[in-house]
This record gives sequence, C-alpha cells and structure tokens, in this order.
Amino acid sequence: MDRRTFLKATAIGSIATGIGSTLAAAERYFPTKVDQALFEGTNRVKDPAKKTPLEKSHAPAISAPASVKAGEPFTVEVSVGEKLHVMGPAHWIEYIALAIGNEPAGRIELQPKGFLSPRVTFTVVVPKEAAPAGKVTLVASQHCNLHGTWESDLDISVV
Repeated sequence: MDRRTFLKATAIGSIATGIGSTLAAAERYFPTKVDQALFEGTNRVKDPAKKTPLEKSHAPAISAPASVKAGEPFTVEVSVGEKLHVMGPAHWIEYIALAIGNEPAGRIELQPKGFLSPRVTFTVVVPKEAAPAGKVTLVASQHCNLHGTWESDLDISVV
C-alpha cells in the first residue's frame, strides 16, 4: 500500500468513526423522539377549552392588566405553559419573547440547565399613538428545542 492510499483510508475511517460517535452521543443525550411537524410553523392552542398536555406545557401564558394607561409602565408576566415546562439538558426552552402587536418589546435567552422556571416579567410602556383604537395585542412566543415555536396573544385596552 502506498502512502497516499494509506492516508486516504485513514482519513475516511476517522471521519466515519467521528460521524458514528456523534450520532451515538446524540441518541444518548437526546433520547426523546421529536415530532418534526411541530417545527413546520408556529404552534398555537387549537381549542382553549380542551388543551392537550403538550399545549398545557408549551403555550405561553400571559398575565397582564386588562386595562392600562397610555405612557405609564406596567408589568407583563410570561410563563411557558400553565404547568411550567421542565428545563434540562435534553429538553429546554431556548427563549421567551414578548411583542406589542408586531413590535418587539423584549426577549430573554435561557440555558439548557436545571433549576430554572421558565417565567419572565417584562416592564412595558405603551404610548398613546401605539393604540389608536384603544387596544393593543400582546404576543408572547417561546421556542422549545423538542417541540418548536409556540405563541399566545392577549388583547388589553389602553386608556
């Protein structure tokens, strides 16, 4: 065997071994099978009266006053699900974001570690010109590494 053939065979063997060990590690650290349909778009609760267990633990829950005064700060709490989502190295929430209508208001990145409850409080101010009809829609979104992006919204009045 000449040197060139030996080096090619060694390189191909190393790459094949690396790919095989990476796939084995992925199966070991991410043993949960993923429904790829959850990553095709943004997921929302289909029937609020009959939420599935997946919807209960993934759809963002928004807590805010029903009515706010224009130009004055108020708090909006966003938690991931009615039953708080677990956070671990194999299944976690990557971020939680809040928008007022189409305008981003805030976003927080989370780490795949334990000891977290995916719940965030945003302090928001809505100017009068942002609510010409006297109401705005708060839109919360979050992304789960296994179950895709989820979104919820809440209308509040602005006086």
